[in-house]
Amino acid sequence: MEIVNVLVAAVASYAFGTVWYMTLANPWMEAAGVAKGPDGRPENSGNPVPYILAFVAAVLVAGMMRHIFELSSIDTVGKGIVSGLGIGLFLASPWIMINNTFAGRPFRLILIDGGYATFGCAVIGLVLTLF
Repeated sequence: MEIVNVLVAAVASYAFGTVWYMTLANPWMEAAGVAKGPDGRPENSGNPVPYILAFVAAVLVAGMMRHIFELSSIDTVGKGIVSGLGIGLFLASPWIMINNTFAGRPFRLILIDGGYATFGCAVIGLVLTLF
């Protein structure tokens, strides 16, 4: 049953990421230096590999968070959201900051990608503690 919980949490985070990056598409493409096609979408938007890898990553993150939550007795929605926010803000986002800073990327990109990591983990934490 826990695999279903992990998969649902991963789907929820992936869906959140879809909305996040659709909303911030233009600022993200500008900050990341992603070329736009004639339709205004990233030139590589037809390549399924990034989407597949993003979902696999969401499953891995949700699975590890479930493991951490089990070991730490994080079993309420409030604890799940706060713990997810903490994991995103204090574990995932600093690594994003390091990678982007050394690559000379704009701070705006750190905020966009780190924001997704933070709130995406909060979504996972919420879903993992719902059932």
